[in-house]
Amino acid sequence: MQKLFVAKQKILNRDGKVFANELLFRDYEDGIKNFPSNIQATSNVLINVLINANEILNETTVVLVNVDEKFLMSGLIDLLDKDKFMLEILETTDLSEKVVNRIKLYHKRGFKIAIDDFDCSAQMIKKFTPIFKYIHLLKIDLLEAEHENLLSVIKKFKSLGMKLLAEKIETKEDYKECLDLGFDLFQGYGVHRPESVEIDRGKDITQYIVLNVIKLIKNDADTNAIEAYLKQRSELSFKLVQFLNAQVKFDIEIKSVKQAITLLGRDRLLRWLFLYLYSEMSENPISETILDLSIQRAQLMEDNAAPADKDRAYLAGMFSLLGAMFDREDEELLKGIKLHKDIADLVLRKKGKFLSSLIKSQEKEKVYLKKVCMENFYKIDPIDILYVLEMNGIEIDTDKL
Repeated sequence: MQKLFVAKQKILNRDGKVFANELLFRDYEDGIKNFPSNIQATSNVLINVLINANEILNETTVVLVNVDEKFLMSGLIDLLDKDKFMLEILETTDLSEKVVNRIKLYHKRGFKIAIDDFDCSAQMIKKFTPIFKYIHLLKIDLLEAEHENLLSVIKKFKSLGMKLLAEKIETKEDYKECLDLGFDLFQGYGVHRPESVEIDRGKDITQYIVLNVIKLIKNDADTNAIEAYLKQRSELSFKLVQFLNAQVKFDIEIKSVKQAITLLGRDRLLRWLFLYLYSEMSENPISETILDLSIQRAQLMEDNAAPADKDRAYLAGMFSLLGAMFDREDEELLKGIKLHKDIADLVLRKKGKFLSSLIKSQEKEKVYLKKVCMENFYKIDPIDILYVLEMNGIEIDTDKL
């Protein structure tokens, strides 16, 4: 059975007791060989934590997980228990207006939010000022912080009601100094070295299974139909029940897959499946970028659709790039999946009621991609251009070359 690893590092309070754990991505026992994107790393951590909660979260009721703008906007946070998980915003996060609004939303919903690797510089203070009022915990990077203004910064942010965490404490001397400075929480090798938690995991859930169940949910299929599909795939149904049993709020015996679906709810089930889609990404090297594009396309098409068509429009937009994301033909990928006619018309035949919305989305994408291409045109090998054009059936007038 394949092994997975999640690193767990303790965060201590001023009394030396465990306040929280931070969970970190690992792809082998002693560290990281190949770090994926932030959203893929966080998804891998979370999907295993949510399934193996009792094994991983046996010491604390608070867990810090890294999030960036992509994870904040993905909707996957809705899968988490606000009383169990604290959102740790990476210092590299792009704080666009949409991202700030999403942070406000999760704050309003009761999530506690932290900022990671804060260096106390004027530049970083300016960047994060728009969200300080929503921040519960500020993690100050001792290796990068400007020590000459550390005292004034600590005083300022404590006056805003934030807890202050000293991170990257390397020695016992560092720990004592941070205690004297007035920090509330402490993290680093001088406090606790991360420990790897080994997790058993069977064969990966295939993209095909995930896509089929997402389709059933998006098409508002009967719960019995969803249950029948899951029961044919024992691993997926087992992981679903395992995930549900790990949730504190469901402290009851799960007797059937149908009961699990009902207790979890379709929206949370859908987001759980999308979490798998993120964490078990295709081998296609640009699949993550395509997935981001497909989500944006789906949201735009959903916004443009009539109220009765919104769910189908979203799924049509999402499915319109599946072939590209998984590097397979649409017909092959969707073979055996009974799509609604409106979705099949768009995805397989490029026609139907959603075509105009798809064209609008594509035009918006092309404007952006044209700008990127023009800005980088002289970096592109002419042979690569010819190859792409020929492969797509676009004739080249060789007389003009």
